[in-house]
Amino acid sequence: MKIKAYKSFQKRYHKLPAAIQDKVDRQIEQLSTNFKHPSLHTKKIKGREDIWEVRVDDFYRLTFEIVEDTIFLRIVGNHDDVLKNP
Repeated sequence: MKIKAYKSFQKRYHKLPAAIQDKVDRQIEQLSTNFKHPSLHTKKIKGREDIWEVRVDDFYRLTFEIVEDTIFLRIVGNHDDVLKNP
């Protein structure tokens, strides 16, 4: 699948520490080949049927939506902030 990122994702991504950016990059690479790979812990966000969550690590998450054959990255950050406004 193709991957595109909304500006909100890009803005927050660039504020992350370099080590977390590396983890995000690895998860995005995996996401592009198999968005349901077990290492991603992909799940739909409750109450938002069109938005999915991926685990970056214990504290960081990213959200995305799928439109046709493209994954749109929505937001990235710590778990609580991301899930407040996915």
